[in-house]
Formats: sequence, structure tokens, C-alpha cells
Amino acid sequence: MAAGGVRFKTNYAASSRIEPFYKGGKVQMNNDGTYLFCTCGTKINILDVGTGKVFKSIEQEDQEDITSFSLSPDDEMLVTGSRALLLKQWDWKENMCIRTWKAIHTSPVASMAFDSTSTLLATGGCDSTIKIWDVIKQYCTHNLKGSCGVVHLVEFHPDISRLQLFSSSMDNKIRLWSLNTSKCIVVLDAHYSAVTSLAFTLDGNTLVSSGRDKICTVWDLATYKSQRTIPVFETVEAVMLLPEDEDFTPLGVMSKGQHFITAGSKGILRIWEARSGKCIYSQRVPGKPREEVEDNADEQTLTHCMLVPATRKLTTVTAEHNILIYDLCTLKLERQFVGYNDEVLDVKFLGLSDTHIVVATNSPQLKVFELATLNCQVLYGHSDTVLALDVFEKATRFASCSKDKTIRVWRMNKETGKVKCVAQGLGHAHSVGVISCSRLKTNFIVSGSQDCTVKLWNVTKPPAAQSEEQTAEPEALHAALTEKAHDKDINSVVVSPNDKLIATGSQDRTAKLWSRSNFSLLGVFRGHKRGIWCVQFSPVDQILGTSSADGTVKLWGLQDFNCLKTFEGHDASVLKIIFVSRGTQLLTSGSDGLLKLWTIKTNECVKTIDAHENKVWGLHSDKKDDLVVTGSGDSCIIIWKDVTEMELAEEQAKQEEQILKRQELSNLLHEKKYLKALGLAISLDHPQTVLSVIKALLGDCNGQEKLESIILKLRQDQKESILKFSMVWNTNSRNCHEAQHVIQILLRNESPDHLLQYGGVKAALEGLIPYSERHFQRINRLLQASMFLDYMWQNMRLTGKSSDPDLQTEEMEIEPSTPMDRTAPWNKSAMITQKINDSESEESEGYDSDSIASDEGSCNKQRRLHAAGEFFKENLEPQLEYTSGSEEDEDAGDQMEKTIVEKVKPNQPRIKNISKSLKMK
Repeated sequence: MAAGGVRFKTNYAASSRIEPFYKGGKVQMNNDGTYLFCTCGTKINILDVGTGKVFKSIEQEDQEDITSFSLSPDDEMLVTGSRALLLKQWDWKENMCIRTWKAIHTSPVASMAFDSTSTLLATGGCDSTIKIWDVIKQYCTHNLKGSCGVVHLVEFHPDISRLQLFSSSMDNKIRLWSLNTSKCIVVLDAHYSAVTSLAFTLDGNTLVSSGRDKICTVWDLATYKSQRTIPVFETVEAVMLLPEDEDFTPLGVMSKGQHFITAGSKGILRIWEARSGKCIYSQRVPGKPREEVEDNADEQTLTHCMLVPATRKLTTVTAEHNILIYDLCTLKLERQFVGYNDEVLDVKFLGLSDTHIVVATNSPQLKVFELATLNCQVLYGHSDTVLALDVFEKATRFASCSKDKTIRVWRMNKETGKVKCVAQGLGHAHSVGVISCSRLKTNFIVSGSQDCTVKLWNVTKPPAAQSEEQTAEPEALHAALTEKAHDKDINSVVVSPNDKLIATGSQDRTAKLWSRSNFSLLGVFRGHKRGIWCVQFSPVDQILGTSSADGTVKLWGLQDFNCLKTFEGHDASVLKIIFVSRGTQLLTSGSDGLLKLWTIKTNECVKTIDAHENKVWGLHSDKKDDLVVTGSGDSCIIIWKDVTEMELAEEQAKQEEQILKRQELSNLLHEKKYLKALGLAISLDHPQTVLSVIKALLGDCNGQEKLESIILKLRQDQKESILKFSMVWNTNSRNCHEAQHVIQILLRNESPDHLLQYGGVKAALEGLIPYSERHFQRINRLLQASMFLDYMWQNMRLTGKSSDPDLQTEEMEIEPSTPMDRTAPWNKSAMITQKINDSESEESEGYDSDSIASDEGSCNKQRRLHAAGEFFKENLEPQLEYTSGSEEDEDAGDQMEKTIVEKVKPNQPRIKNISKSLKMK
């Protein structure tokens, strides 16, 4: 906890994103108008029109760009064509590729279309051929040749009984193909440039074609003659016939008959009467001044136009990849989506409750997004790229600056959310790169330019709210103060929280503090090794933060202008800096796409977030200090949410759950419900508890059988866990017996093929084999020691027979504690016995019978004890010392022999066989 009850932030998580989803190409909507299909490189993005978010992305496995696609009229099938010359059929609802086949075309598919029954698919290629496919029976039905150049347009006649296909290619002609004869039956020649669109009437007897030759032609399909040629005075990209059963009187459609709508290079929607050829209604780009429509017509070219009769909507697409949805009967703009933002240069929260964000991209237009629906307003006014933004305290007014040397003030209507330019200032000699608004009142703006000057602009009291129909000219702003602030470009300017101070940062590696009242210089901050990108006042302390291209962030005191702290951690330029957590923490963004969260008191980087793939130019927090928005050169805008309290709550919930499970485990152990206890201990990942359960089971009567039945009832993932635990237990001699019990049960009851499917079985076997061999050798040596004790006892007893007759009878009553076959395997004991017997026989040859009889008791005893002591000292004493001190080895002979015979020894060949199988696989 920070001082004053402020909780330090520890992490941010992305709550929503605004990413590129359309970069040009075909656009299509489903029948009910809920989803929009559009191309984006190697993907087909499916946009949910209701939320403005990408619902699904269908991506080619071959990573080739998609050249064309088509959605069937029944909305069930989606077919895509790519540069790999493959056609793919998708179940787009499940995001699954149903089948893939070769397109047969020798070059990429440029266009495709379904017939009205969703049975036939026509593909037009860049190789001048057209293929017809039966997508149900999955074969090519027609191969139509005769086109000139790229076939960029194919359309089936709406009456499928006619079996006719219309196409257009680079020779600017419309060809009509009969599917009965696979031949071109007629050529419609009226256009002098590329034909862009075809539209059929409901009865199928009339065709309207549009072209880039700025004309539309009405054709009679009964006679295949041109009825009328209508000049539209702009390049036409799309033509759509209006439904005859709708009321279009708000658009000036008073008479019955055929009417069509055109969209073209000027970005103007026009409604034409087919019979007379007159334009009865036109509508320019929403929000754009008329003079800009004429001057920059190419930027607003409408590339696509679609009707959605089910929802009575008209959808258009602009050359800037903006998608606009209109009400069909009134042509009122209802929704607008931005398919591609280009490089994001700045972004700020907007609105009384931070419900919107305003974005400056690499274009003259500003974009205002509504966060709930991602509906976008495009603001026109600047004539060159907008470089920076800032928002006033009430967040309903904001300012922008541009390369066109101007600044503008914008106001948002509180009720409708519409934004309008209310003021404009012109005075800088070069591009205006930075801007800052007053904090307490909406009364002044400070701007900085590449001409190295800073200007202060007074803003008058905003006029009363005006209706949208009123077109009052923006107020003209004039600079009240001007000062040459730096020797190089000014990269940042900021106003203090009390509106009394102004700070600037420049490419000349210095930051300066100015008085707002007269622009007098109060101090200079020197210390950065490279240019300063951002300056920011602390909201609570007399501290100024600066970020630089040298990768550091510095905090400066406003009293003595000394550096108080330096934060190092970025490997690239630090572009933006903001104070969060009431001034106790910093959030910085860098040119490497990273966000870093710092705690000022400890100079510690709390969290590094890999946010973007390019420079993060925009960084701003909302009023509640729980949301942050970032904008980057990768065209992505991300809204980040403070998840500190959420993570803390989750951690506490996990701890409480762990405590409950531990208590439950303790209760299960107390009640001897070992099956549930073992499963719960494995889920908690408590190897020691699992070991305790196994030891408790083995300690019971028939413990081995119980343990085997319990292990066999476990799931495979639980068996994998207990096998990993056994590998660890097997490294310790105290726990190796339990590990060998578990291993024996698994090896005996699971087939090698099944064991090889366990996760991590290779590492488990590699860890089990060496330690199991080591335990085998240790127990083998220990068993030898126990056999030697028997050997010593037997020899001492034989010596006692010859030397003390009184003990002979007592010793004869004692049976050997170990069967004779136990001493058979141990070669060293047998060799010692043979060696002693041989020495006795050799010595007996050099003495007479009397001397042997007299010295037999003493000499034999000494020799036997000496040889036994030497063997014990050299071979067995270290092993006895190794095992001494362990309570488990008090009865070493019987226990270890039983272990080696029943557990360790049988597991060795099984483990090695599985290891060999794993290596072979």
C-alpha cells in the first residue's frame, strides 16, 4: 500500500483492441447483415457489425495472400482463392476448411461468384479463362475460353433456369456465356474503360452496367441492345438497383420505375432514374466540406457498394478502407468502421465518462471512436497530417495540431456525441508538432513547432451549443505570446496542473520551465544525453518527469532544477511518460513497443508489458486512473485495464481454495480414504503428501494389493504425475522402496506402448535407470555383508567345537539362521573358505600328527579370524558404515534380500526394455 491509502498498481491487461481488419479488396455481407466479410492479406476477417469487433479470422495455411473469395447465397459456404492457385471451401461458422482443390487456372483467381442456388461457382482467372465448379458434386463443369486479359468480373444471371453467365475482362466488353453450349453467345460492347459492376432487375430482363469511363449503360436482355447510356461525370466503381417495393420519397424518388444508385471516385452517392437518365439525389461524404470533396476526390473514392434488403441497409467502402453503413431509405449514416488506421501518432480519452477516444493517424483526418460499439466519426478540417492531440479538463473539448501549420479546437456534443471544429489558429512558420491545453479552465492552449518557438493561444468562452444543421465558421485564434524556446525541434510541451507553469522538451537534450503569464524562463533541466521526447508534471508534487532517446526517465525538482531520480530499463528511446496512482508511479512507452510500470519510491520496474510491434507514440490514462490507451506505429490501438485488484482477489481465492483442499486431504487421510486422498494430493501437486499416503498404505495389512488397486484406478494424467514423483523419490535411499513399489505396479499392469504415450516418460526413464541400478548394487553389497556374518558365525562355531567341548553341545542345538543356498552366490566367501582350508592342509604337511593335535585349537582359530577380519576390513566395513544409523536397516539381511528379489531386481529389465523401445521410436 502506498501512502494515503493509494494501492500501487502491479499489472495491466488488454481489455479491447482496435486493429486493422481490412486492407483493400473484396467486401461482402451475409443475407441478414450481421457479419461483414473482408480480406486482410492472408486472412478473411469476419466483422460483427453489432459490436464492431472481428468475430473470426479465416487464414490460409500456406500463408499466401487471398486474391478473391465468395460467400454462397445461403450463407453456408465460403470459398477462397489464393496466389498458391488453390481453392478452399470453408465452414466459416466453425472456422474449418472442408476441402481444398487445385484451381486449374495457370494464374491466380481474380474474381468468383456463386449462382442463386449455391450449387455452381464461377472463377475468373488472370489467365483469361473462366471455370465453372459444381461445389456439391465437387468437379469442374465448364472451361470457358475467349476472354482477353484478366477476368475481373463474373456474375450468374439471377434466373438459374437460363444457365447464363456474364463476365468482363480487360477488353472492356461484357460477354454472355451459355452454360448449355459452353460458348459465348453475345458480346455487349458499349464501354470504353473497365467494366466495374453489373446489376440485374428482379425479372431478369434488364441489366445495368457501370464503368470507369464515367457512364452507366442500361441493357435489354431480351434483344441484347443498349436502351440508354447515362453519363455520371465520375469514375463509377459500383452500381445497385433500388428495390421497387420500398418507399424512397425522402430521396426524391417520386415516380415508379427503375432507379439505381452509383458510387464512384468523388465519394458521392447518386440516385438515377433509369428511364430518363436524370440524377434525382446526391449525397457527399458525411462531415466533409464541399470544397474538400472537389480538391481531394481521390482520397474519398467509393470502391464498393452493397445492398442488404433484409435490413434495409446500404454499405459502402472508401479508398481509405473505411466502411460506412447507411439506412437505405434515407441514406442517413448509421455506422462507420475503420478498416485500417495507418500509423497512430497520438491518442486521447474523450467524453465526460471517457466513453470515446480521439486518434491522430498518419492522415489529415481525426478519428473519434465510441468504445462500446467502435463506431467511428471521421473529422475533416486539417489539410495535412495531424501530429498531436490534447484534451481539456472537462474532456468534451480537445485541440489538435498539424503539419499544415495550424491548430484546431473541437467540441463534442454531450447528447449526440457529434464532434465539430469550433476554433482555428494559424501563426507558426513550420509544422506544429506538439500541443497542450489548460488544466483548470478552458481558456488557453500552448503549441510548439519545428520553428523552435512556443505560442500561447487564448480561447474564448465556448458559445452555446448549436444544432448540427448550423454551419458557423470556426472562430479564428490569435497567438497572445510567442517565445523562441529551444535551438532545435520542440518535441513536447505541457501545462502544469495549476496553469501557472509551462514545460518544454526539445531535441537539443534540454527541458525548460517557463512562466505562463509572460513566458519568462525559470530554469533549465540538463542531464539527458540525447533529445527529450516527453515532459510531464506530477499531479501532486513539484516534480517534472522527462523521457529521452537515451533510454532513461528522469525526475527533476522544480525548486532547484536538480535531478532527483533516474529510471533505467528501456533499451530504446522512451517516447511517452505519464504519472499514475496519484503520482506515486510512472508508466512509460518506448520505441521498442514496450510499456513499463515504475514505482517512484523504490526506482523499481514493477511490470514490463510487450504491447506493440512498433513505436508506441500515444499513451494516455482516463480520469479514474484505471484505464490506459496506447497507440502505435503498427496501426493498433489497445485499451489497457488495471488488473491489480483482480489478480489480488484471484490470488486470495486460490490460497483459500488451497487451504480447503489441504484440510480435506487431512480429513481423508484421517478417515483412511486413500483413493480420494491420493487423487487430491496429486491435483495439489504435493509429492511429499503423496509419498505419505503410499507409506501409510504399505503399512496396512495387504498394503501392496491396496496400493496397486488404487494406482490402477487413477487417470492417465494422475499416473503421469505419480511416475514423475517416483523418479524424484527414487533418488533417495530412504524413499526408493516406495518408488519401486509404484514403478513395479505401472510396469506390470501397463503395456510398453501405453507407457510410451505418457508425457515426460523419456525423462522419467532416464532418471530411473541409473538410480535403480545404484540401489541394486547397494542392496547387493549389503546382502553380501549379511552373508559374511553368517559365514563368521559358522566358522566361530566350528572353532568352538574343537577347543571347548562344553560348548559343542550348546552350539549343536543352534540351527543356522540362514539356509545354505544363501551363501552359494557369494564367491568371495567361498574363496576365503577354500583359501583357509588350503593353508591348513599345507601347514599340516610340515608337522607331525602330535604337534598338529596339540596346536589345532589355537592356530586354526587365529588363522580363520585373521583372514575373516582382513576381508571384513577391506570389503564390508565401508558398506556397513554407509548403512549404519538408518532405522530401516536394523534387520538388513532379511529386509534387503526381500527388497532386491521382489522389487528392485524385477524392475530392471522392464525399465530397460521400455527405454530401448523409446529410443527405437
